[in-house]
Order: sequence, then structure tokens, then C-alpha cells
Amino acid sequence: MIVVVPVDPPWPGLVLPSLVESTPLSESAAVTLYEAAVTDVVRAAEQSGGDVLLNYRDEETIPDAAAEAGTGDAETAVRELAAAALEPTDAETVRFERQVGSTHAARIGNTVTHLLERDQADAVGVLEPTVPLVARTELDGAAMSLRRHDVVLGPSSNGRAYFAGFTEPIDFTDAYETPAVSTLAKRTAAAEADLKLGFAPMLPTIATESGLCATIATLEARQQAGRPGTDTMAAAVAELGLTVGPDETLERTETDNPF
Repeated sequence: MIVVVPVDPPWPGLVLPSLVESTPLSESAAVTLYEAAVTDVVRAAEQSGGDVLLNYRDEETIPDAAAEAGTGDAETAVRELAAAALEPTDAETVRFERQVGSTHAARIGNTVTHLLERDQADAVGVLEPTVPLVARTELDGAAMSLRRHDVVLGPSSNGRAYFAGFTEPIDFTDAYETPAVSTLAKRTAAAEADLKLGFAPMLPTIATESGLCATIATLEARQQAGRPGTDTMAAAVAELGLTVGPDETLERTETDNPF
């Protein structure tokens, strides 16, 4: 399986915008969380049995305001993020390709269809970069499930899909419309080939407040059990002083961090 991770350059105003709008997090803090999540996700993908492809957005698909706030160019920013996440020998095996398309669904659809039809990949799994709790276990399990199913979906927070694996292309038009996991399932069911649909375990995404709270709580539970994992995200959460409040919303304690 080719594991495709669609990554935005970690620029203020571009990554995790809903968190900035609805929580105490600043744009700089959102960048810190995004970089941590991408690091843990890319490491999990590299440790799995799949080949890793980082599908990056460039200036043609990035809003002008975000592009102006960024430093350097988009491809360099993503390559530097991947290089910092992996050992040099592991980073050398990662492929980088630019995203093409006017919407998220179009960009994912173009990549998946190209890999299945032109590169003749047996299976392609699209792994969102905002699910730091994902591990090799889930990815290898999804790859095994794709031997029995044509499409495998991994449900996430608020009806999102953190993973979508394919052995056959589907109609990707508006396929990621909310709720994405349901919409993708409907596209699979509507396929003329009557594709078989399977599911991966549910995992939260830090792209939403509820998903970030679930991630923080799970990290704390794992630490209590002596199974920390996802070291980069755990460190970012501690650095930013993030906790889950009694009303199940994100809280931030005072720290020396200027973010």
C-alpha cells in the first residue's frame, strides 16, 4: 500500500484554522500542534509496511493571505518538516508530489486515481496528517483489510475520515463533504462496480476541538499506563499547557510559552 499523507506547509493562518477560531489557541500555537501531529503521523506511516508519499499543497492551491504569511516556499517547508521527523536514511525513501486540484476532494481524487491507474499501485491509503494517535498497527491492519475490501475508511471526530484506502478509484466529486466518512461510504456504494466497504478503528483528529480534547485525554491515559508513544504531540501539548476542562472543552494553563 502507498500511504499518502496530504500535508500543508506549516504556516500561520493555513493550518488548523477552526481551532484558532473556536479555542484559546493562537495561529502560532496551531502551527506548533500541526507540526507535532505531522511528525508523529509521518513516523507511523514510515514504520508501517507501506511506501510513504507526502502530497503537499503549493502556492497555486494555497489562499493568498496564507501564502503571504508563509516563509520560503511550500515544498521546502514540507520537506524540512519531513526531514526533521525522520532519520536521514528513512527520509530518503519518502516520495514528494505536489497536489493538483481546486478542492480537497479533487486533490485527493487526482492523487489516488493517478497512483492506481498510472502507477498501477495495488492499494492507496490516504492518511490525514492531524491524527497523531495513529500507529503502525492501524495502518498495517488497514492494508490487510484492503485485501478483502475495495475501500476501507477510518472514522474520526465530527464525522470526518482520518483514513481512506482504495484498491479501485471512486467518483471523488465532493467526496469529502461533511460528514466525510458518510459521504465517502455513499460514493463507494454508488460505484458501478459494487465495491466492498470495510472500516479501520476510529481515531480522533486534532483538527477539531473535540478531537483535540480526545487526543489530549488519550495521551494522558497512555502516560499513566506507561505507554506514552506519540512523543512529539505529547511534548507540544505540555509546552502549550493544554488540558481538557470539566466541561469537556479545551483549556490552557499559564506557561512561559509566548504562543
